[in-house]
Amino acid sequence: MQNDLEAAKAKAEATYNSAADLFDAGSNAFWSRHGQGTVERLDLLPGATVLDAGCGTGASAIPAAERVGPRGTVVAVDLAENMLGQGRARAASRGLTNIDFRRGDMSDLGFPDMHFDAVVCVFAVFFVPDMERLTAELWRMVRPGGQLAITSWGSSFLKPCVESFWDEVETLRPDLHRAFNPWERIDSRGSLLQMLQAAGLSNIEVEEHQDRQHLASPEDWWTVVLGSGLCWTVDQMAPDEARALYQANVKWVRDSAVASFDTSVLYARARKPQA
Repeated sequence: MQNDLEAAKAKAEATYNSAADLFDAGSNAFWSRHGQGTVERLDLLPGATVLDAGCGTGASAIPAAERVGPRGTVVAVDLAENMLGQGRARAASRGLTNIDFRRGDMSDLGFPDMHFDAVVCVFAVFFVPDMERLTAELWRMVRPGGQLAITSWGSSFLKPCVESFWDEVETLRPDLHRAFNPWERIDSRGSLLQMLQAAGLSNIEVEEHQDRQHLASPEDWWTVVLGSGLCWTVDQMAPDEARALYQANVKWVRDSAVASFDTSVLYARARKPQA
C-alpha cells in the first residue's frame, strides 16, 4: 500500500506541475467556479483558520482567505510547486497576505488535532488509494464545531468530449488507455456518502450540483486536456502521437458541434460535534 501511495503522489505531482500553465485558462474556469462554490457552502467567519489540502492554484484557498479576512489565516498545501507558484501570484494580485501556499503532502502534514476551523479538499481526495484514511486524517485536524468540505466530480465529468479523447488514445496508444478514472470511486451521492461515513465523519450533507463548461471554440477542448489530469496521458506520448490525438479531438468536437461539456460536482460537508 505504501508503494501505491508513493506512486500516486508522484504521478499527481508530475501531472499538475505539467497542467499548471493552462489550469486557469478561460475554458478551465470550472476549477475556480467549484472552488468558490465549496467555500460559499461553509460557515466561515472572519478570523477563522482554514486548511486547503490539494489547493492547486488557489481556486478555494483564495476565496477562503477573502472570507476569513486579515485576522484569519489559510494554509494552502499542494505537491505541485508550479501550481503553488500560480497561487502565490494570484493571491498577491488580490493583495491577500493571510494565505500561505506551501508544498506538502496532504496525507502527512503534521498539524495537531483540532487545529483548524475548517478543512477543504477540492478534487484531490481521490488521488490516494486509501481515501478513507486520508479523509479521517483531514477530519482529525477539524476543531469541534468546525467543518470539513470534500468536493468531487460527478459521473458525467468531461462528457461527451472525454469519451472521444479515450477512444482516440486507445487507437494510438492502447497501453495508455484508461477505462477507469480515480474520481469514479466516489462519483455518486451514495458512494461519496459511504466513503465519508467509513472515514468516521458525522453530520454529513452531500449536494449534487449540475454544471457545464462552455467551449468558445473546438480548440478550447485541447486547452482543457492540457490544463487537467488528462495531460499526463499526453505527456507520455511521442510528439507525433500527441499531435494526432490533438487533431482527432479537435476534429471530433468540431464535427459533432459540441459547445459545452459536463462539469457537474458533488459538494460534501461534515460538521464535527461540539466537545
